[in-house]
Amino acid sequence: MSRGDMAKPLLGHRSTEGDLSTTPAAGRTIGVLGSGDFARSLAIRLVCSGFKVVVGSRNPKRKASLFPAAAEVTFQAEAVKKTDVIFVAVFREHYSTLCDLADVLAGKILVDVSNNTEINHHKESNAEYLASLFPACTVVKGFNVVSAWTLQSGARDGNKQVLICSNNQEAKRTVAEIAQVMGFTPVDMGCMSSACEIENIPLRLLPAWKIPIFLALGLFLCFFTYNLIRQVIHPFIREQKNKLYKIPIEVVNTTLPCVSYVMLSLVYLPGVLAACSQLYYGTKYRRFPDWLDQWLQHRKQIGLLSFFCAALHAVYSLCLPMRRSHRYLLIETAVKQAVEKKMNIWVEEEVWRMEIYISVGIIALGLLSLLAITSLPSIANSLNWREFSFIQSTLGFIALVISTLHTLTYGWSRAFDENQYKFYLPPTYTLTLLVPCTVIIAKVIFSLPCIQHRLLRIRRGWEKGRYVKFVLPSATGEFSSGETSSNV
Repeated sequence: MSRGDMAKPLLGHRSTEGDLSTTPAAGRTIGVLGSGDFARSLAIRLVCSGFKVVVGSRNPKRKASLFPAAAEVTFQAEAVKKTDVIFVAVFREHYSTLCDLADVLAGKILVDVSNNTEINHHKESNAEYLASLFPACTVVKGFNVVSAWTLQSGARDGNKQVLICSNNQEAKRTVAEIAQVMGFTPVDMGCMSSACEIENIPLRLLPAWKIPIFLALGLFLCFFTYNLIRQVIHPFIREQKNKLYKIPIEVVNTTLPCVSYVMLSLVYLPGVLAACSQLYYGTKYRRFPDWLDQWLQHRKQIGLLSFFCAALHAVYSLCLPMRRSHRYLLIETAVKQAVEKKMNIWVEEEVWRMEIYISVGIIALGLLSLLAITSLPSIANSLNWREFSFIQSTLGFIALVISTLHTLTYGWSRAFDENQYKFYLPPTYTLTLLVPCTVIIAKVIFSLPCIQHRLLRIRRGWEKGRYVKFVLPSATGEFSSGETSSNV
């Protein structure tokens, strides 16, 4: 594998996060103990970054062909003697096999890259366990959150962080230096007690998505049950008609836009609540409640799930005419019209309603697609703050308004038709309008000059009831201090 772009750090050699001052380290010899997939990927990445690599293996002759030609593959004892920085790329249960090398490893830096199979599987972290086995060595935890694929392909998106912790600051600087030359961003996570937290990170399955996914599933079950009652159970009880065939496509397709529409409004509702809180207390420095703070932090995931449901709704809608049941109903309707000798079935109002309904829906889906694309880190990093804010805030609100028009056009005059109230339950779309309309009305109120000006002042640091000191010149030319209320 040639060095190419993979050997060039995207962030240069600037200081990294966590106050780790680094300098170029390419050219030094790095040891790797282990011959598995991660050890192989690590050796490739180190070689491509300009390091000399010595791999220690129990079977060097058999494993040599798996590593790049520039890497030296030898016995573990020989590899340890040739370097002061050694990556321990073996599983925790095999640490004891290295005890015979304790004397040779003394005084060297051991970089533990291992992970567990379960969160908090052991009382102590792997790095702490390794340090207890080799007290004469300096152990650094790092590189465990980077996958083998990322090591081989390189951190091309410029957003791959390497979390590092150790009780020795100098050792952390050395490992951070190596990580930066490899093209990653080292982050100082503190002392060795943070190793357990670092080892748990790769084991967590989409931690930021847990609440939004449960929220989406909860909304889906609620709307699905509601639509099931209206579209399947009601005709079965009142008219003895079996319409179970509607469940896989039609009921799901009626549920998806409801979930998408409500989820989109939930992206902007916490901002409204936060603005109300700031206006009520007259300050931006008062901490929001934990539930609101968590809500604000999950807006990105909620918005992406809204787009996902909207995209599924579009696909389901395109598939509606493909159903056999739909074809039977079309033929049945055509036969009835032929029997009744109806020559002109054109309804101008219905034609316009459907044309507007579909057109507005396409525009709303297009705007949601734009919001989803700009949420990706690689796209967001290419936008300045004003561009990102305009797309996510302004265009996002426009998407909410257009989605509301899409819903209203779908409903049209059905809300006033008593036949639409099955079991006295209102049409589903009327329920979905509650939260979005609340958000839209609140946004309109906040745009009024008197409220907008006050909110802008608060967000720039003004506080209600705060007293500020000022200095005035006296008659003698000296300055005297006083104070006045900031809301005067």
